[in-house]
Amino acid sequence: MTLQKTGFFSCPTQVRFGVNAIDGLRDILGDGGWRNVLCVVDPALVDSKIMTRIAAVAEAAGVTLTQFSEIDPEPKDKSVVAGAALCQTQKSEAIIALGGGSAIDVAKTIGILATNGGVVADLEGVDRFSIAPLPLIAIPSTAGTGSEVSGAAVITDTARNVKMAIRHARFGPAMHAILDPLAISTVPAHVAVHAGVDAFVHAFESYLSKLANPWSDAVNLHAMRLISENIRPYVANRENTQAALGMQNGSALAALSFGTTGLGNVHCMAMVLGSRYPVPHGLANAVCLPHAARFNLIANPARFGDVARVMGMNVRGVPEREAAQMGLDAIGTLCDDLSVPKRLRDLDVTEDSLDTMAKHAFQLNYNRWNPRHTTEADFISMFRSAY
Repeated sequence: MTLQKTGFFSCPTQVRFGVNAIDGLRDILGDGGWRNVLCVVDPALVDSKIMTRIAAVAEAAGVTLTQFSEIDPEPKDKSVVAGAALCQTQKSEAIIALGGGSAIDVAKTIGILATNGGVVADLEGVDRFSIAPLPLIAIPSTAGTGSEVSGAAVITDTARNVKMAIRHARFGPAMHAILDPLAISTVPAHVAVHAGVDAFVHAFESYLSKLANPWSDAVNLHAMRLISENIRPYVANRENTQAALGMQNGSALAALSFGTTGLGNVHCMAMVLGSRYPVPHGLANAVCLPHAARFNLIANPARFGDVARVMGMNVRGVPEREAAQMGLDAIGTLCDDLSVPKRLRDLDVTEDSLDTMAKHAFQLNYNRWNPRHTTEADFISMFRSAY
């Protein structure tokens, strides 16, 4: 941890979690007094059990629910524009988001446009809007992005073909989040892997960040513990409610702090990779993780030893460098156990694109947070190692 004169940590979202936590939606709707609510739902969940429960709870609360499901796996500005138009037509007073990070990020951005106006591209950056968005109730269907509690949304600008980050520490997070194992019980195994590793990387990179602080440390260490303990049984059986709830809580905890600490080289590489190739964000993180972690090890070996400990390794009495290597090995074993592809070439990435991706990764300037200063040449080396 870098010693700082001042720091901050906040969690504006009220989180409900547990089996049948979805039933708490009725109290939320009742307390809000809303009558027209837009439900932004992942198209794969339109006819799901959890969507049926949401509709029933809304009906019992006297709420008119309008569904919007025009969402791509990687959220795009066109979806936001279409959803915002429907929101205006229906005079929606609040939004429910059911889905993974894509659905929640689209819902966040719709809510911002509904109260602030303008166009999506105007929102790129930090604190680019000043009016609170429509109230958002986020119900994640994956245990990965943590978008339900984070202050960020990532939307693809289709005109420029780049991913825009929209951040606001106060107005960015959802007002309410509901973590119910029912919502993630039907996730395909490969999606569970990608989302779960993404959540682990959030906690891992936030813990290594140059802006880490005592509050973020506590959250991230427990998040890594929860995820590493539960991801294997959850991937093996998504109806394992204990493992599912552990993953949901770990994912949400991991997302609480990276808005404060920033992330690192893994996410930097994954963002560039996902912009150039049709590779899901979580999968891109998973493939890049071991290589970026190895590069960062020398920057803070003590923290890698902490990672080893929370991942179940016995590091008592082990020299610092050896304990750090155990942390790196534990990460590699986790990826192996989850059958994460080992190489970028396995994702149909071509070798001639590596130098260009390295250039773009360097330009993103994650050196602000990454524990080890990283040059363009370093990114070339990491991408080639991953290739």
